[in-house]
This record gives sequence, C-alpha cells and structure tokens, in this order.
Amino acid sequence: MSAKYIFVTGGVVSSLGKGLAAASIGCLLESRGLRVNLMKFDPYLNVDPGTLSPFQHGEVFVTDDGAETDLDLGHYERFTHARLSRDNNLTTGRIYEQIITKERRGDYLGKTVQVIPHVTNEIKNAMRKVATDADVTIVEIGGTVGDIESLPFLEAIRQMRQEFGRENTVFVHVTLVPWIGAAQELKTKPTQHSVKELLSIGIQPDILLCRTDRFLAHEIKSKIALFCNLEERAVIAAKDVVSIYEVPLTFAQEGVDKLALKYLHIEAKEPDLTRWKQLVERCYNPRDEVSIGIVGKYVEYEDSYKSLKEALVHGALAYDLKLRVTWIEAEGLESKHPGDRQYEEQLAGFDGILVPGGFGKRGIEGMLNAIRYARENAVPYFGICLGMQTACIEFARNVCGLVGASSSEFDPATPHRVIFKLRELTGVEEMGGTMRLGAWPCVLAEDSIAARSYEATQISERHRHRYEFNREYEALLTGAGLRITGTTPDATYVEIVELPDHPFFLGCQFHPEFKSKPLEPHPLFRSFIAASYQNRLRSQSETVKQGRLTQSLQ
Repeated sequence: MSAKYIFVTGGVVSSLGKGLAAASIGCLLESRGLRVNLMKFDPYLNVDPGTLSPFQHGEVFVTDDGAETDLDLGHYERFTHARLSRDNNLTTGRIYEQIITKERRGDYLGKTVQVIPHVTNEIKNAMRKVATDADVTIVEIGGTVGDIESLPFLEAIRQMRQEFGRENTVFVHVTLVPWIGAAQELKTKPTQHSVKELLSIGIQPDILLCRTDRFLAHEIKSKIALFCNLEERAVIAAKDVVSIYEVPLTFAQEGVDKLALKYLHIEAKEPDLTRWKQLVERCYNPRDEVSIGIVGKYVEYEDSYKSLKEALVHGALAYDLKLRVTWIEAEGLESKHPGDRQYEEQLAGFDGILVPGGFGKRGIEGMLNAIRYARENAVPYFGICLGMQTACIEFARNVCGLVGASSSEFDPATPHRVIFKLRELTGVEEMGGTMRLGAWPCVLAEDSIAARSYEATQISERHRHRYEFNREYEALLTGAGLRITGTTPDATYVEIVELPDHPFFLGCQFHPEFKSKPLEPHPLFRSFIAASYQNRLRSQSETVKQGRLTQSLQ
C-alpha cells in the first residue's frame, strides 16, 4: 500500500487543539486495526523546545531516544501506541541547521540554496522517513495559517498532494466558529477567511474541524460547506468537552475516521472503542474524589506540567476517582523568618502533595517547606526530578542536621553539596541538549514502594536533568532513615529515594509522567493516588470519630 498522509493545520487563532485532534484521529484509526505514526512540525527557529521557557511553550516532552520535543507528542503517545523519536518533531531551526550543514559540506554542488526546493525537500524527506512502517501518517503543522513562519511547511504539504495524489493525502483544518454573545449567534466568517487563506496557497481542506462551545445546526454546516467548497458531512462540530478523552468518541460520532478512510481509499474494520467508552464513563461517574496539591514554579501556566496533570488523572481514573488538583506557587510557601510555619495553612487538607521538575533556584525554599510538612505529617509525598533532589536536601537539613545543605545549582558555595552537577557534564556550559536525556535502565530494591508499584525489579524510565544525588552523603542520609531504592545498573546514579516508615514518600530522578497513558496508568502514579486516597479515608474517619467524641461530651 502506498504511503498515506493526513495533514492537520490550524487557522483563526492558536490553541484550538490541533495536537489533540491529530492524536484523536490516530486513536480512531488504531481502533480500526491500522498502524499509525504521528509527526509535529514547529515553525519557530529554536532547534528544539529544550531551551524555551515553560511559560511560553509549555512542557518539554522527552522521548525514549532523548529528544526534547513539543508537548503535542505527549498527546500522540497517550492516545496511540506510536513509538516516537526525535524524527517525529522537527522545528524550522533544526531543518535550517541540517540544510546549512549540508551546504557547508558541499552537498548541493554549488547550487543556490533556496526555500523551494531545498527547505521544502528537507521537510518532505522528514515526512517520508516516519511513514515507512505506518499505514497512515498524521502530520501536524504548528502555528496558524497566515503566519509567515508556517509557509514552507504548508508549501511542502501542498507538494506532497501533487506527488502522492488525492487518494493518498487528506487535509484536515482546525478552525473556530465563535459564539458572539451580543448578537446571540454563531459566526462562520473566521472559518471562511481561514479557508480562503489556505486556498490562496493551493490547499483545499477535505475536512473542517470547527471548534465551538455548542452544536452546529444544519444551516450553519451547510453555509460553511458552501463557502469553503467541501461536502457538508465533512464540516465537523468539534464541540468543547469536559474530558479530553471524550474527543475520540465525539469524532467517531461525527464520522471523522470514516471520512478520512473514504478519502484515503482504505478498507478497515469497524472501530473498537469499548475501553475508551468505559474510561469516559468513569470520568463522568466517579465514586469519590482525591485532592492533590502540586507545589511548582511554573503553576501560572498549566501546560508547563501537561503530562504530569494527565498522569495524575490516569492514576485517579484507575480507582474511579475524580482528581482535584490545586496548583501552589512554591514562592508563596517560603518562610518570612526562621520558625515561621504559616505555610502549613496552605498545605493542610490535601490528600497528597507532589513537587514536580524544574530548573533554577526560584521557589526552592517553598518546596522544602512543603516536603517537610508532608514528611512530618505523614501526608503522601511524590517528588519528581527536582522534587526528588529537594526531598534529599530537606532530609539532609532537617533530619541529619546539615545546616545549609543544598544543590550546587542553587548555591555554588553551599557547605554540603547533597546535589551536584552530573559528573560527565562537568565543564559543559551550553544549555541546549546537554542534560542526561531519554530512557535509562534502573534497578529497584526488593520490598520497596517502587518494586511493589512496578511489580518488577528492573525498569526503564525517561530522564531530563543536569544534577544528581551526591553519593558522598549516602551513608549519612541512609543512616538517618532515608532509603535508596533505585539506582542505575552500575550503581553510579541514584534514581529513587524513599522513607520506609512513611505511608508514601518517594522521590524519583526520572519523569514517569511521560510514559503514562489513560488506559495504562503509570505504576508510580497509581500507587501515589492509592496512598493519597487512603490518607483521605483516614482523615475522614478521624473527623467522624472526633465529631462523635465531641457529641458525647456535650
């Protein structure tokens, strides 16, 4: 079978959910027995998102091969079984870097290097590369139609239709049909202008995904179809939903996958969405809830912790629980003077506390206070990457009495470098792509929280960090009660620490959230949610007992 492509573009405004749309289409095609692969092109000039601020671009998603990629690849992996790598996410910066390297090497034999054909050829070659083992390859073009940065990518996919033919390519355009409150009506003009912009560069969309907060009437769909030159059933109402995991089901109801298969001339079995329906049923009918406080430094922008939030949702859904997350700015927990513990008021009442990854010293003292509260009050604690490092620092300071213990990242002059720079990165000052990245093996200690959670003693997890636990302090910390339960096979790096006399206190150097899926929750998140829910039940039981005691004394 010839290579088949679905190209997803966006118009009108950004953040309409192109990545989620691409992932959901991939999910539907997989449910029909097809092999899919997904790819994201980002128009910005950064070589990768690794050096971008989380406030600007959200989280950096890491693949097994150590690529720092766009957060949409997280959607792709959560919704499908595609195995993604650095080949699945390319930026303008990386493409230009490749072209300039070839030009300096003399690969172009003296030709003038231009956007067409050299840049567009590089883009097309990248798409062909990821399509080799897939029945259908879904390619998302970042940005919005009309952006000058996106033009080479749009030109490349226009050429792909010319080369592969209409029966092997489908153009899906995600657009906006806003509700204007003053006029009390939906407006189709933004969609019309967006499609007009696409047509001006030679692309006729086959399917329109119209983002809206309400159902589209027949008249609206008919009008859009007429003005945008496509059949009415190809105008899809991509209505807002409470849970993103309902999107594949709404797309299936609207017939998105049927249309795509029809246009691609593919015969496939009927979709099996049983497990997705059961998942959504649990989303809307939980038996109880669990409350988690996330103490971070980028909490103003939730996309900074996109995979983390979803992994917690997955863990909660595994037990039919509704997740209630409270984002806590770490700086707001810092003590104003020694002995000040007013921060405890902000932390009281949570079933569990989590400190996620991050870089730099801002908010560290607040994180240490949150960890101390969780440790001393037997509140389940889960520390990820920076959350593990700060857990070690807090333990060193407040249990082992190492005054001023810190990380050399936050305080180069600290008398106790409990956390210090990775030994192989000593002397490396460049920021981009220089961390310990990607999947690394880990050996787990028997009879540990980690081993019980994974039901295994050897695992592989994805990393993204520049600092490590200093094993010179291992004897002192473990002698005081900290337990190291995960290391690399050669025992060089500490991967997991735990407190054995605590209901749940675990810090891991890796990022388990990157491997969690809604239908396959990550073991550590399952265990953390389970412990947090048990803590909730204990608290409720104690409250009831206290209430009965109060009544008996009256």
